[in-house]
Amino acid sequence: MHGDKGACDLESVPLSNGTFARCITDMAQDIKCQLVSRLKMNPESSRTMEMAALGRPFSLGMLYDCRQDSLIPGMTLWDPDDLGKDTRGTPKPNSHFEIVASESIEDKSSALKVEASLKASFLCGLVEISSPRFGAENITSYSVEYCVHGEDGWKQKTVSKDGDVTVSDLSPNTEYVFRCRAVTSVGVGPVNEVSGTIRTLPCSPPGEPRVEPHSSEITVSWQRPAELGQDVHVLSYIVEYAQADKVGKAEDLQWNQTMSGAEEVIISELQLETEYVVRVTCDCGGAGTSKESISVNVCTTKRQFARLADYLKHTSKSKDCESPSVYKLSLKEEDIDIDGCRRYNLGKESMRQNRTIMLLGATGSGKSTLINGIINYIVGVEWRDNFRFKLIVEDQCRSQAESQTSEVTVYKLNHQEGFKIPFSLTVVDTPGFGDTRGVGRDKEITEHIRKLFISVDGVSEIDAVCFVTQASLARLTATQRYVFDSVLSLFGKDVAENIEMLVTFADGKQPPVLEAINASGVPCPKNDFGLPVHFKFNNSALFADNRGSSDRACEEDSDDDHNFDEMFWNMGSKSMERFFTALGKMKTKSLQMTQEVLKERKQLETAVEGLQPQVKAGLAKLQQIKSTKEMIKQHESVMTSNENFEIETNFIQAVKKPLTNRGEFLTNRQRCSMTCHQPCAIAEDDRKSGCSSMDKDGRCTVCPGKCIWNVHFNQTYSWEYVPVKQKQTLQDIKSKYEKATQEKFSVQELIERKEEEICHVQDMMVSLMDQSASCITRLQEIALRPNPLTTPDYIDMLIEGEKSEAKEGYQARIKSLETMKDRATIISKVAKRAKLDKTDEQLSEERQETKEKKGQMRKWFGF
Repeated sequence: MHGDKGACDLESVPLSNGTFARCITDMAQDIKCQLVSRLKMNPESSRTMEMAALGRPFSLGMLYDCRQDSLIPGMTLWDPDDLGKDTRGTPKPNSHFEIVASESIEDKSSALKVEASLKASFLCGLVEISSPRFGAENITSYSVEYCVHGEDGWKQKTVSKDGDVTVSDLSPNTEYVFRCRAVTSVGVGPVNEVSGTIRTLPCSPPGEPRVEPHSSEITVSWQRPAELGQDVHVLSYIVEYAQADKVGKAEDLQWNQTMSGAEEVIISELQLETEYVVRVTCDCGGAGTSKESISVNVCTTKRQFARLADYLKHTSKSKDCESPSVYKLSLKEEDIDIDGCRRYNLGKESMRQNRTIMLLGATGSGKSTLINGIINYIVGVEWRDNFRFKLIVEDQCRSQAESQTSEVTVYKLNHQEGFKIPFSLTVVDTPGFGDTRGVGRDKEITEHIRKLFISVDGVSEIDAVCFVTQASLARLTATQRYVFDSVLSLFGKDVAENIEMLVTFADGKQPPVLEAINASGVPCPKNDFGLPVHFKFNNSALFADNRGSSDRACEEDSDDDHNFDEMFWNMGSKSMERFFTALGKMKTKSLQMTQEVLKERKQLETAVEGLQPQVKAGLAKLQQIKSTKEMIKQHESVMTSNENFEIETNFIQAVKKPLTNRGEFLTNRQRCSMTCHQPCAIAEDDRKSGCSSMDKDGRCTVCPGKCIWNVHFNQTYSWEYVPVKQKQTLQDIKSKYEKATQEKFSVQELIERKEEEICHVQDMMVSLMDQSASCITRLQEIALRPNPLTTPDYIDMLIEGEKSEAKEGYQARIKSLETMKDRATIISKVAKRAKLDKTDEQLSEERQETKEKKGQMRKWFGF
């Protein structure tokens, strides 16, 4: 069986009847052995005689000195007289001779025409002759035996004749020893072992290459080797290719090589309409290389269009007839189940490496036009072309104060032949922060980004986080600073070195915004001058009229405008080239830490949203208990003598509030009369373990009982706490405690019970705040920035900024900010609680720690 019969065959190892002539491994699991008849029989046979080489004078009984390769004169084994007594003459016919010019041992042996087993060794000058009944004609089969070097478990393979034999089912990267026996009709010949060991190859060959031809490149992919030896690792693949139509024989191919670290590669710079042959080999480092895979022939295609841009123009739809004409690229929308997110693909899936960039910025920063500029650069559109492409078409119904992008949109630009970058590109386009819809809209954007990052259909890694900002900003306004900090608060600290500044509306000078970014402390890489690494663009040139002055209406200064537009186009092209070169060198970052930041932020927001009504209810409860205690003290003598004496107190009652928004979901705990998360994205009760209010153990971080997730439900109402006035007698108050303890209480004991109840409510509130404090502590460790909407002073700054700018809708935005400030106040106080934890840990007694916490809480809330 030959090596091309299976994936684990080995090349031939020539063997003689009892010895190996040579040994060469071929495949990882098989050794092919070539058996050559050797006509030497059992050396112990009494019938075997040794004679001097042909052409030398000899007689019976003469001795031969093998060291000198000569006969020994004067010495014989028998007495000549005794031999002469048994000598008799036998008539023989005339013999003939022939000259054999061949150097082949087999040809010289057959020319002797000896009717016995014969082996001629022309190297040592000896001829060995055995009895005919021990000759080669009596060999019935051969037994090839093998085992792992150093072990005793011999296996054997029997073959009927000499020639090639394949030994299969061997382990890769393993040393074996081999031996061979001749099997005859009268028994088994002696064992002849090979000298040394034979190591099989480190692994089986890669799978048969799959090829996809293009006009000047071939995409090649393959499967990993099916078998790997112990401790063997495929470090890389050697991909070989040769032009097949220039040579007649396979052995004359001129192979070129390229290396690949993955099971795919693109072979570029090939000739059009030319046949190539491709094969792949595994490089296993010190363990060696595998055998080549099956060779595959493929022919490059004919190019229909000279440039990719021309081809895309042919397949796209024109949006207008202006100069240059604008074409809407044909994108395929991918169905993803992520709220607030969409995904589009351009072109067929490519095996090229993919890079992912995310563009963020304030409304009006020129982000959408910049993305259109990116696609024009990538597909090779030039200034002189009379057409341009658009990925994003602006919504003309929206004002410039509102973001033109309404959803988080992912564009996957699959690499095509003719791309000006050597990889596929994923662009994550986000709606602009800080538009007229206020902080509520920004919170929605943040939630959509969070869902994109945690979804299996979303984005799991990123190469660059790109801030798009206007060049002319000499200082950042409150809103602009808020945009930067809002975006930075989304990401983990490990993304800081992947932040890039894309400066729009730029000219040839240094953009003033760079100093403003430095002053704001935005973490990002810096250049040799201490300024943020940045790339300048002027989007005004992208769709500018590029006709020559003779083709346009004569307008004053039209030539100057034309020159400026071309200058800005060239500046943008150079910046694009620099940006994508830098992008290709960036270290791809997993979004695992960013996902953790978003998860902690969500849990903190959920906990604070749940904490806010509980704090209010707790404060009201404490005030009720304190008021009741004071009333009992004040009227102690009257109430002792008259248990029906009534006092009026306020108490907190949980009431149901029906939901008004269709499609709104929440998470309620009925027994606790608590709305733990509203709104909640999870509608199904059996999936509530994924609600943001649940911790990693599936317990609620909001409801007082810390209940398990499966006792929480989506209902048509939420729980609210409202104060209600109520008249009570001493008997009513006492019965509550006497019923629970089966004991009678005096008025003084009742007061003590009320004080204990105050402590219990305080303990519950401290526990709630501690949980939120742990979220804040973790966010401080991993997030690039804290959420700006958790800092009351920051919100005050935003409110003042809205008042001074007085843009349309500012009053509604101020109202939203004031609502945010209530939550931020709680978070700020909780954060102070987190900072106190290190001091508390040093306290020796738990009661002292609780006392400190309660004292701090009294200071905050005034009780």
